[in-house]
Amino acid sequence: MKILIIEDEVKIAKSLKKGFEEEMFTVDSAFDGEQGYEMAKKENYDAIVLDLMLPKMDGIEILEMLRENNIFTPVIILTAKDSVADKINGLDIGADDYLAKPFSFEELLARIRSLIRRATTHEKILTINNLELNPYTHIVTRNQNQISLSAKEFAMLEYLMRRKGAILSEKQIFSHVWDYDADVDSNVVAAHIKNLRQKVDKPYGGKNKLIKTVRGLGYKIE
Repeated sequence: MKILIIEDEVKIAKSLKKGFEEEMFTVDSAFDGEQGYEMAKKENYDAIVLDLMLPKMDGIEILEMLRENNIFTPVIILTAKDSVADKINGLDIGADDYLAKPFSFEELLARIRSLIRRATTHEKILTINNLELNPYTHIVTRNQNQISLSAKEFAMLEYLMRRKGAILSEKQIFSHVWDYDADVDSNVVAAHIKNLRQKVDKPYGGKNKLIKTVRGLGYKIE
């Protein structure tokens, strides 16, 4: 899953990015409000971690503009402002959750996972046929046999499974699984799809293929 952190305190932003990446999230960071708003508007994120006190454009303004433009990416506000009035204001404008500084990363992680689960599927463990993916333990099994995946393979498979049946283009998959400024080969998505098929489909026979190519459009899992 892919998240955006909009936080001007570089040390906090880098710490959060490292923590989320260790949990197999793809993470982009913005250090001022204008940059954060542009990224949130252009990219497809599963959740946004938004500080309120930002240079150039504050968090409330970012949130208002996103909602006015019908961008309903789940947003959790992080801020030193923890009064009841501040919380109500943020939630009324369109925030999905609110966490006051200082906070524990474990609590933030749990809240982010909850937001993503509510926005995509209510299932804690993703299941398609006899394939299971656990976003919390990072364990993937098929027919109860554990499958070893790289971080990018896991992220790609989770993205496909959360959008079961939907056709996802290479551009959508790349944007979701790789960082905003990633510099990689143009066929990286096709290469990772091939690797996933080798691990997820090939050992279980031709009649049980779950990852499918839709010619000229992209890939889906069903």
